[in-house]
Amino acid sequence: MTDSAQETFLSHLFELRDRLVRSLVALGIVFIPTFFFASELYDLLAMPMMRTLPEGSKMIATGVITPFFIPMKIALMVAFLVALPYILYQAWAFVAPGLYAHEKRLALPLVVSSTLLFFAGMAFCYFIVFQTVFSFIAQFAPKSISVAPDIEAYFNFVLGMFLAFGLAFETPVVVVVLVMTGMISVEKLREIRSFVIVGAFVVAAVVTPPDVVSQLMLAIPLCLLYEVGIFFARFVAKPREAAGADAS
Repeated sequence: MTDSAQETFLSHLFELRDRLVRSLVALGIVFIPTFFFASELYDLLAMPMMRTLPEGSKMIATGVITPFFIPMKIALMVAFLVALPYILYQAWAFVAPGLYAHEKRLALPLVVSSTLLFFAGMAFCYFIVFQTVFSFIAQFAPKSISVAPDIEAYFNFVLGMFLAFGLAFETPVVVVVLVMTGMISVEKLREIRSFVIVGAFVVAAVVTPPDVVSQLMLAIPLCLLYEVGIFFARFVAKPREAAGADAS
């Protein structure tokens, strides 16, 4: 490795470090106010489950510090969501220098769309999927069982579902970025459509509870969002090809 190449590599590492530090600082600043509302945030997160439990039922905490630790995790999760636009911007700013000028102009739309789609996936999970899944489970629970979910198990389940649906709703952005950076063509995306559909159902079967309804509620949006990504990718594929031709 030449001295210039080594300097370039080190400069990229330093820039990556600086942007990670900025993201962590932003996360810490936002976490301070959410810390004081940790209990209220947990009650809000537990609402879909509490609605399906028998009247008077409550969740339980089996760990000694769990009643304190779990609300803190939820406060941290909320802080991350609030700081997400800034974190995504830092990620984009790191990779932007390697893109064409017209691609750099897509920074704001991509950051905004990524944030909104992630939030849309979480909202879809919270308002629709949780209600459906928890109601389904409650219907099949034997009457002789007293349902009292553990708050740590509930938090882990909710967090996993939020991540699954939030990331699933990022599919259009991922598709557009892959085409925009030249890693794959729109034609190739159409060719592998059948494999993507199978993969969507496999992913849904792995990350969702073992019931058909919740699996379909993840797999079908994944397939539809993949098609949305292909539609919008057409508009970034041609400009990049033209820019590459001009450069040559």
